[in-house]
Formats: sequence, C-alpha cells, structure tokens
Amino acid sequence: MSRKSVRPENEAQRLDLWLWFARFFKSRSLSTRFVQSGRLRVNNQVIKKAHHNLRVGDILTFPKAGRVQVVKLLDLGLRRGPAPEARALYEDLSPPAPTHEEQQEELSPVAGVRKPGSGRPTKQQRRALNRLLPQ
Repeated sequence: MSRKSVRPENEAQRLDLWLWFARFFKSRSLSTRFVQSGRLRVNNQVIKKAHHNLRVGDILTFPKAGRVQVVKLLDLGLRRGPAPEARALYEDLSPPAPTHEEQQEELSPVAGVRKPGSGRPTKQQRRALNRLLPQ
C-alpha cells in the first residue's frame, strides 16, 4: 500500500518541518528562522509562523541561492530521508536560471568604459572617447 492511500485528505504538516524534510535547509532551526524572516509565501500569502500547516497542493515561493524557488507540494514527509526521497515531496515550478550569456548582456558596459587589461588607450582612441563623453 502506498503512503498516499493511508493518509486522510485533510492531513497537514508544519511548514518548518516540511522544508527540513524536503532538504531545502540543513537543520530545522534554520528553516524556522527563514520562515520567521517573512521571505516565504504559501499560495501567494506571506507566512511568518513556522507552525503554519501545509497541505498537499500548496505552492511555496521563496528566495534560495540567489534565485526564486517555486515548489508545489506533492506529498507530506514522514522523515528526513535521502535526496531522491526528498525530491519526491515536491514539484519544482521555478523559472529556469538565466544563462551565462544572458547575465553578461544585462551587465553590458556603458559607453566609454574599457575592459580591464585592455591596456592604455591610443591617442586616436582617447580622442574618440573625448568626442563621445560630455565635458
């Protein structure tokens, strides 16, 4: 018999406990502190209480490692198990990470800025820069 068939439909689990079971945090105290910081949303509502009850189908949105993490609960955890078991608890709906080239386009240099290590500008390059830059 699978775990899902044994569980009642309205069963819930503490938010901090589920985040720890799903291996988003190394310790339960870290997950509790993160929830209390107010940076986590459950179904588009900011949650600041670690004892908030989660149910299957809830959607969590939170920043993690410089990205926005969006996950849908598929199951409630029974224990903090190995990573494959933890990945079975949720479906990752996060937007794809930007590629290195996309990040470089966002950080493109402003006119008149030279690449580091390109050396001193020649007289011709300096005059061209002086024409571009307002005095």
